[in-house]
Amino acid sequence: MTIPYMYKTSIPIFKQLLNSLSAILTKAETYAAEKKFEPIVLLNARLYPDMFSLLRQVQVATDFAKSVSARLAGVEVPVYEDNEQTFSDLQVRINKTLKFIESLVPTQFEGSETREIVLRPGTPKEKKLSGHNYLNNYGLPQFFFHVTTAYAILRHNGLAVGKGDFMGNF
Repeated sequence: MTIPYMYKTSIPIFKQLLNSLSAILTKAETYAAEKKFEPIVLLNARLYPDMFSLLRQVQVATDFAKSVSARLAGVEVPVYEDNEQTFSDLQVRINKTLKFIESLVPTQFEGSETREIVLRPGTPKEKKLSGHNYLNNYGLPQFFFHVTTAYAILRHNGLAVGKGDFMGNF
């Protein structure tokens, strides 16, 4: 069986980086405990005042992993409440996202490169993309941005992580 291109270029990448993000968040929670400060300090940290906090970066990263995967597989996008307040809550969200994307099978992605994906990023805006363009020009870059920014927030706040932590196992 040949695994569809769209599956191979989405699900393994989402899984790799969500697992590495989970590991980094575990290190961040330990770091806060060792340095004796409240974890909320890191969860609310931002690189710049008009950017999302660490907490929101993780939420949005998981949103992109689940929504891109769902749309390409032709299934309904799971809805999350965005009510996480702790590192543990974020771990639950990441695990829930991983379980969802792992439930998708390669055959669901067959033909998804030409499937029309309709985005509504803001009313009344609407953008129509082929599945291929949606994944490669929108979904993956958005996902990478939010995972990278979460990493950068923690690194900026003194967490000893490097490229290997970001890349995780591949």
